[in-house]
Amino acid sequence: MKRTPFLAAAALALATVTASPASAAAPAALPRHTISASFVSGVSSGGYMADQLHVAYSGTFKGAGIFSAGPYHCARGNVTTAQLACMNDLYDDNPAELERTARDRASQGSIDPVGNLSGHPVWIYHGTNDSTVKQSVNDDLAGFYRDFGASVSYTKTSPAGHAWVSPIGPNPCSATYTPYVNKCSDDPENAMLGHLLGSVAAPASAPGGTLTQFDQNAYAPGGSASSISMDATGFVYVPPACGSASCRLMVALHGCQQGRSVVGTTFATKTYLNEYADTNNMIVLYPQATASSWTGGNPQGCWNWWGYGGDTAYDMKGGKQIETIMRMVHALGG
Repeated sequence: MKRTPFLAAAALALATVTASPASAAAPAALPRHTISASFVSGVSSGGYMADQLHVAYSGTFKGAGIFSAGPYHCARGNVTTAQLACMNDLYDDNPAELERTARDRASQGSIDPVGNLSGHPVWIYHGTNDSTVKQSVNDDLAGFYRDFGASVSYTKTSPAGHAWVSPIGPNPCSATYTPYVNKCSDDPENAMLGHLLGSVAAPASAPGGTLTQFDQNAYAPGGSASSISMDATGFVYVPPACGSASCRLMVALHGCQQGRSVVGTTFATKTYLNEYADTNNMIVLYPQATASSWTGGNPQGCWNWWGYGGDTAYDMKGGKQIETIMRMVHALGG
């Protein structure tokens, strides 16, 4: 990946191939299920968004899994800060200030009470060959959660590059290039889900559920996903058992240049979440961001973790992408 300044500020590019589970035509809305607990995960810009969702709605999300991202509100609404403090760590991201911001916002009702984070499982992963988001920034993410009493599991010895790591990833472990899904010697999904869920059954040999497209416009402000740099189409994976049984919900968020408009179903099929979903009664929601060309926009199709498009509430309740994803979560029954 050529790390131009804007791409660096935006964070990751993941990519490639097709679906292995059965697919279905796009419905107008998400199907409702019985959801017992909701969790969120993501990589790079999706990792930042996962953290934002978890902190803003800690009453809904009971834990988070994050590949390569920094602490909550690190960018402070500024793309230059995002670049220099939250990826390259060229100046201090001031963790104490970020924690004060979270406490202040909670007291104002802009995010859920930070006391909810106490005891929440949080799983974090960073590779030693990842120079896109420096380890020190990831360290501050772990410190942020620990300071609020979360149960943090932090893996930082893998030789992975900047990527989502998966046993079915097409890239070598140390790579930092498309499709940014790397295969290392470990199974991070087993570790992540074991930490978040408390225990995890072995994955299915192949997904047996259905990967379905749905209309994201139905959940976006004014019915226009494109107005907030989201794709018109998202994905949801539903295992067979979840048609009649209570299931957990995992919201999984891709990185930059990894949305459907660029890579099709790659992220929704190569993360190794669907294989675990089948055997652990877990629905996986894959919301989709996309590129935007308007002024102050998002040309790399990243999730909004620095306030692009003039969204000053981007990382708290009222944030346009956050509220759109929350409407999806509630529609599914979360």
